[in-house]
Amino acid sequence: MTLLNNLRTRRRRLGVAATAAGLLAALLTAGPAAATPDPGDSPAVREKVSKSDAAEARAAIAAGEIPGQDEIVHSANIQHLTNIPKEALPGTNSDLAFQGKYAYAGNYDGFRVFDISDPKSPKTVAQVLCPGSQNDISVSGDLLFLSTDSSRSDNSCNSTTQPATEKSSWEGMKIFDISDPRSPKYVAAVETACGSHTHTLVPDGKNVYVYVSSYSPAAAFPDCQPPHDGISVIKVSRKHPERAKVVGFPVLFPGEGPDGGGNPGSPTNPGVSKTTGCHDITVLPSKDLAAGACMGDGILFSIKNPKKPKVIDRVQDNVNFAFWHSATFNQDANKVVFTDELGGGGAATCNAAIGPDRGADGIYEIVGKGDKRKLVFKSYYKIPRHQADTENCVAHNGSLIPVEGKDIMVQAWYQGGVSVWDFTDSSQPEEIAYFERGPISTSTLVGGGSWSAYYYNGYIYSNDLVKGFDVLKIDDPRTDPAKRVQLDELNVQTQPDYFDR
Repeated sequence: MTLLNNLRTRRRRLGVAATAAGLLAALLTAGPAAATPDPGDSPAVREKVSKSDAAEARAAIAAGEIPGQDEIVHSANIQHLTNIPKEALPGTNSDLAFQGKYAYAGNYDGFRVFDISDPKSPKTVAQVLCPGSQNDISVSGDLLFLSTDSSRSDNSCNSTTQPATEKSSWEGMKIFDISDPRSPKYVAAVETACGSHTHTLVPDGKNVYVYVSSYSPAAAFPDCQPPHDGISVIKVSRKHPERAKVVGFPVLFPGEGPDGGGNPGSPTNPGVSKTTGCHDITVLPSKDLAAGACMGDGILFSIKNPKKPKVIDRVQDNVNFAFWHSATFNQDANKVVFTDELGGGGAATCNAAIGPDRGADGIYEIVGKGDKRKLVFKSYYKIPRHQADTENCVAHNGSLIPVEGKDIMVQAWYQGGVSVWDFTDSSQPEEIAYFERGPISTSTLVGGGSWSAYYYNGYIYSNDLVKGFDVLKIDDPRTDPAKRVQLDELNVQTQPDYFDR
């Protein structure tokens, strides 16, 4: 159904009285779920919630405070055009990339290619079985890049899980030829230290540089030794991708000792992740800038020399940020939105117990010039609709909606759904549209919801971990000008200059 009521009237208290202190304490001590060396390419296990939390979820549904189980709700300015369920790939759906009339959708078991020339009726044109969580995905020209962050027996698409303690195990970057999107061809693989949780493309003429983000080293892992305080840089020739290789490992957090110089995490900063690498990096090539979300730190750096990025500024939030997850620039490159993935995406954090400032977005303005630029905190943004304690919900992947003179983005919140929000006023961010489903379960905390929600050529595309591929359309005077902006390619972590191309 469509909800027409004021967005902020749906606040409610679910599981607060008896469980708030315990849940908050658990999140503070446990922190986010780190990338494990051998997760078996599967999502988080199901977890029973207390009888009182389950009863409160059912009562909230009965009272109309939250959507019913699997019920779709959205604001009046959003249309849900279609959903394409999973087909041959049963794993968890992950990130998205776009090129021309095609959408490329990552999945822990491989990736899927959709023809989106008719957004109301996307067609699956290819499904590639290639297990290796989390299969973060990007495209550039005739090349597709796929991250592997689970320890595998080899670099093939027929590999099996294998302990990271074994020297022969493999993790890293796979490269495919997509000159024919309907028939991708596997052409190369590059092993990287600690694997590749996510990656970011920096196109440079005949070459593509790939910034590989990974973390969680251990002395017992031969190919993932501490301190792991930087990123791997891969150089890929467009003409000869089979020659791709690591060309550097720039240290972003210099420091003495085995732990490097990043955030020390707990117990120095309780509830905050220790920085042992980066989770995600977003580049703005037109401005030679990048923003890194690096576990316990947020950084701003120059990429004038793509092989040797230079850190300009570094910030921490040891009160409200548990895990710096991702970053988004505004078009003018004077703001960065960082996300906090409190609970690692597997916890119920969109409730009154956690509050509006944790598991949220942090809006930072960039002040100053050149290498003197600084990140200055302005405010937090979190969706205004509390979710049941059986729903994993936290800030996740999103993109700008290109409206000149405005700062608007669409963002995934797992089972919190998809939120469109305006941060033109950095101190007063405001939601202007939303889409979500009701809880998958009213008795068990089950992983699900939107992993990535991105705006591409007039439509919003969302990859739901469980439900599949959703297409949404927003009709609103505040976002309608974006429909005039048409791109040939979009990798959200390689932000385009929407208005000067």
